[in-house]
Amino acid sequence: MSGCEARDAKKLVRSPSGLRMVPEHRSARSPFGLDEPPWVPDKICPRCMQCDTKFDFITRKHHCRRCGKCFCDKCCSKKVPLPRMCFVDPVRQCAECALVSQKETEFYDKQLKVLMNGATFFVTLGTSDKSELMVCRLSNNQRYLVLDGDSHYEIEIVQISTVQILTEGFTPGGGNTRAIGMVLQYKVPGSEELTQMKFTASEDFSCNKKLSASWLAAMHKVSK
Repeated sequence: MSGCEARDAKKLVRSPSGLRMVPEHRSARSPFGLDEPPWVPDKICPRCMQCDTKFDFITRKHHCRRCGKCFCDKCCSKKVPLPRMCFVDPVRQCAECALVSQKETEFYDKQLKVLMNGATFFVTLGTSDKSELMVCRLSNNQRYLVLDGDSHYEIEIVQISTVQILTEGFTPGGGNTRAIGMVLQYKVPGSEELTQMKFTASEDFSCNKKLSASWLAAMHKVSK
């Protein structure tokens, strides 16, 4: 096993909320992940925290796996995927949390996959007047933006301070614009100064333009 594979290795753990597939090393955790919340103790929760129904032998208590609050079955019946907590199977959530998790499903099923597949850009570092053709992708553990060309860069996602998507085209209604590039600023470990990097979509092939536009759109989602 290579050092990279060892760093990204995962293990199956069981918690009160369900089975989770988590990184073996905490340093390899995705920046998009969430910790499991502490559950509201049963002894201080005599009623449903949504509808105020009193718990008894028939009306049982259930905890939402996302917020940890205590509900009756009616208010906490949905089982929804929760990839941000690394659950293997869909888990019980209250209606409010289930809605949030359902919206996040598209992010995990689409945007993250697009970013991890990568796209090709001309990359300009700082104030340089020279650009380099590079393949840009999100690392498998989702912690780094990896750029490969003649040079190699790894930018830690949590060190990125701003992301500006560059577009062209305009109509009075605000439509028909398309993403053509991106400017991001980030901190290099050990330095407090911001470094700027500009990405410009390659115009070589129409398929590259479409792939680059999709990648930029996904990056825009991540940076919101």
